[in-house]
Amino acid sequence: MAQDTTVPKLNFEYWLDKAIEWGQATTLESQKDVCLHLPQLQEFLHQLYETIKHLQGSTVAIQQFPLIGQLLGRLCWNPFVIGYDESQRTLMWCLCCLFSSEPQNAVELKANSWIRWESNEAETSTFISALGYTSADYYCHLVKNMVVSLVTELRENQFNGLNIQESISASRVNAMSIFCVPLITLPDLTPLLETLLLHHGGSSKEILSSEFLEAVNEAFLKKKISLPEPAVFSLWLRHLPSLEKATLHLLDQLFSIQLNSLEEVACVIKDSLLPQAASHPAIFRMVNEIFKNALVETDGTSEVRTIIQVFTQLFLQAHQNENKQHKFPLKAYFPNHHQPLVRGLARRPFELPTTSWSQHLKHISDMLKVLVEDTNISSLTDLFEIWFLVACFGEWVDIAAEQLLKAAVEPDAVLWLLAFYYCPKNENQQRTQTMEEAQALYHHLMMLFSCVDLSPKDLEAAVHRVTGTEQCCNQRLTTHLVTNFLLFSPGGHEIAQECICRITEITDTSKEIYNLLIRTACRFNHSGKENQRPVKLLNELLQKLQLKV
Repeated sequence: MAQDTTVPKLNFEYWLDKAIEWGQATTLESQKDVCLHLPQLQEFLHQLYETIKHLQGSTVAIQQFPLIGQLLGRLCWNPFVIGYDESQRTLMWCLCCLFSSEPQNAVELKANSWIRWESNEAETSTFISALGYTSADYYCHLVKNMVVSLVTELRENQFNGLNIQESISASRVNAMSIFCVPLITLPDLTPLLETLLLHHGGSSKEILSSEFLEAVNEAFLKKKISLPEPAVFSLWLRHLPSLEKATLHLLDQLFSIQLNSLEEVACVIKDSLLPQAASHPAIFRMVNEIFKNALVETDGTSEVRTIIQVFTQLFLQAHQNENKQHKFPLKAYFPNHHQPLVRGLARRPFELPTTSWSQHLKHISDMLKVLVEDTNISSLTDLFEIWFLVACFGEWVDIAAEQLLKAAVEPDAVLWLLAFYYCPKNENQQRTQTMEEAQALYHHLMMLFSCVDLSPKDLEAAVHRVTGTEQCCNQRLTTHLVTNFLLFSPGGHEIAQECICRITEITDTSKEIYNLLIRTACRFNHSGKENQRPVKLLNELLQKLQLKV
């Protein structure tokens, strides 16, 4: 036999064994197995076609692949294979490669007969025409009628007068879900997908096949199908791997595109339906676990922190819009946290007058300090959980850094909040040292804040605190304070671009500053004319930084 490197990849023996095992798919088990393997079979047939279409005639193809005749012939006899449009089409392409005007052997004769059989629909067409349909209309109506019938069967049997599911068996529902797998993307199938996803049996075990749940989730994430929100939420609740994949898909999507504003970030996150689905506490907690892992794996990068912050804001919006009768208390989402702190952080800034922000920030800082310093934190895990809670509501951290320069605040309380956010661990007095450096920088910046005429040299010491520090947490905090000073001080505008350019050239803080600026721009947009003066500078800085991130 002529050798070809594609033979092992095509794995004829495996698929021939499968075709023999399936026969004409007359049993329920064989039908299920065909449906489960159709995507892989379709891929195999496509690879086979791509290989044999370049060969010189059917004789060469048969010489290289002696099992090709047996395999294709058996597949042509299987109604569940040829009933799947994609497989039928690719199967015919393969057979056409074996067609011969002058057949010399049994395989070529059989290939020719199958091609002619597939092409000859005279009897069927006559029957369909007599019903007043074209072939396309007939099969479309057939699918629709089948879907309506199955949906009716599921709904009629779903509840009896006592709200207990009746006669339809779990195996019947499972079989329905398996048969849907190769047809997931058919628009006419959507009502059946929705009904299956919302159907719950009396058993504690999942009655829908995992292949079905995975296929629906994959199609939804790739936007090949559209489903009502309740069906999507039910999918994620009953199949956690799909929820995990949806969350990771969202993170990949956000990391792979250039987002120019926080509104764009929010649009992508909201479009995923995850914030809306998170109104169910189990989904919220699962998504947050994935976010925690992302933070750990990326060393708490500003992109991930910004994503978590926006997600939490969208979740709070969805939660507030929930019908009071079905709304869960905040404790259901944060069961292991100090509830007064949760309620304080969950207050949206726009819910309070700006004159109350400073007092609210002090209240948050005081509660945090008691939890972190005046009680026994049993492990770093407990400390991380508290820090992650603050990160979820990071808008208050941004406002804290802003209020520190713009309003009459108690600086020590606000600085402690910022020091904890950027340096939660206090091993070897790290947080204490960060707090001391932040206080020194704050006092230095406040001495310069009222100066109208500033030069880069005036801010040299502050910039050096950013570029000269080795600790990542200190660098992030000082970057935040210096950037805010440049935005909000009367003299900072003239030197802002030069100072930011110098900082980003010496340090790897371009993304940190960029994410800080798009969060600030979003607050400017929501606050109206009050912050119009720095808007022009903010936009100029964002345009320059877009080239670096």
